[in-house]
Amino acid sequence: MNNLLNFLVKHFPWFFFALYVVLSLAMLFNNNPYQQSVYLTSANAVSATVYEGMSSVTGYVHLKDINEDLQERNALLEMEVVKLRNEINEYKIQLPDTNLQPRLQQFGFIVAHVISNSIAQPNNYITINRGSLDGVKSEMGVVDQNGVVGIVNVTGNHSARVISLLNPDLKLSCKLKNSDYFGGMVWDGKSPQYSILEELPKHMKYNVGDTIITSGYSAVFPEGIIVGTVAGRAHNLSDNFISLKVKLTTNFSQLSTVRVITNDMREELKALEDNNNEKKEKK
Repeated sequence: MNNLLNFLVKHFPWFFFALYVVLSLAMLFNNNPYQQSVYLTSANAVSATVYEGMSSVTGYVHLKDINEDLQERNALLEMEVVKLRNEINEYKIQLPDTNLQPRLQQFGFIVAHVISNSIAQPNNYITINRGSLDGVKSEMGVVDQNGVVGIVNVTGNHSARVISLLNPDLKLSCKLKNSDYFGGMVWDGKSPQYSILEELPKHMKYNVGDTIITSGYSAVFPEGIIVGTVAGRAHNLSDNFISLKVKLTTNFSQLSTVRVITNDMREELKALEDNNNEKKEKK
């Protein structure tokens, strides 16, 4: 208590001066309209700056939730496009299909966040924060808002490893949009921005800038998911086929939120594929 009294006595002139300043300012702003206007304008400017800063911080904190919501909305739109495209194809060939609607609704998605990613290794992998307890299984396709990312190959309870499109061990069935020419997409181990579409018919016509999409010839990806655009012709050792250099639409150096594609008919299709493989081996 004595220390507090000594402090107050020692600094009494400063406290007295501060009190006079406050009283003077109060009298100045209360009795003079011009000074009052200047004060209110300055106070509003300071308040606006503070609120703007708080809004920026709050917005940054909620970016993850906003991004995830946008991913879900984008995924729904993509699935609708796939369903509509398949429905149009069904009408084109004019074949009755009583099970059309369930088949068109076979694809779904699981939103996940990337927790580990490599792009400069000979064999690149991605780790996501969703696993078997979330419904993620091996051989499920993974995409982001720009295009194909890779395929799940190992799952844990709460995480999964994805074999990246930037991995020579992954071969993805792709085709030119609005055509039936398809081939295998394989990374050549060079730039993370480009890949090679191999085994295309030699007589096939193409243009730089043509869109490359998934072919739908597997249970992993539905038909029509964008992969990249034709950047030109790539070196090819075969005289019977050509290879195209493809600029990937996915920016692998900035992966954040991805979607794992689920397929309700996956097990059925896989069983059929395994059965066909067994028959071939017996022959």
